[in-house]
Amino acid sequence: MPGRCRPTRGVPSPRTRCATRRRFARSMYPPFLAALLPCLATVGDAGATEGIRVAGDVLQLVLPASAAGLTIAHRDHQGTLQFGESATLALATTFGLKYAIHERRPNGGSHSFPSGHSSICFCSAEFMHRRYGWRIALPAFAVASFVAYSRVESKEHYVHDVLAGAAIGTISSEVLTRPFKGCRLAALAGGDGRTARWLWIEIRKDGSAPRG
Repeated sequence: MPGRCRPTRGVPSPRTRCATRRRFARSMYPPFLAALLPCLATVGDAGATEGIRVAGDVLQLVLPASAAGLTIAHRDHQGTLQFGESATLALATTFGLKYAIHERRPNGGSHSFPSGHSSICFCSAEFMHRRYGWRIALPAFAVASFVAYSRVESKEHYVHDVLAGAAIGTISSEVLTRPFKGCRLAALAGGDGRTARWLWIEIRKDGSAPRG
């Protein structure tokens, strides 16, 4: 668990910004869990396939909206641009491959490979991870994984479709997203080289953390 914001050597501690980031990170869990838990409750129910499909359709809109909302909440205009670029690359690659390959879906439909739902969801989750850290991204990846599952369960995609979509989305954000200059949770090694403690630290404009 993160403790209070602590100063790093030679760099003033941004206490107010750290506290705001921490509170916002915690506030992201309830919406994600509220969306995900009812969906998980239907897993294994033979008559719930349609409900799982609808849940996946809804959640694939929730994730990019959440990623965009984070940039607005942080007043992170550069992050908004980077998410837009990442999502554009992911979707352009996904739909380019769909129309180039023309793979049939398990339900008989067309343009199966790769999965657009998985692409945009993992693009959003990886953007949150790269830009704001794992604490916010962890529930996002859980939601993205459920969306991928929902596409296979509802016979909209094969497993390799959702895996390819997840890879495309993840790589797009990995390439085009940089860490936010602000407070991020990081593990710092203890003096014995074995123990570690979690601290909120300041990230510079180049994405590096100050040494201390």
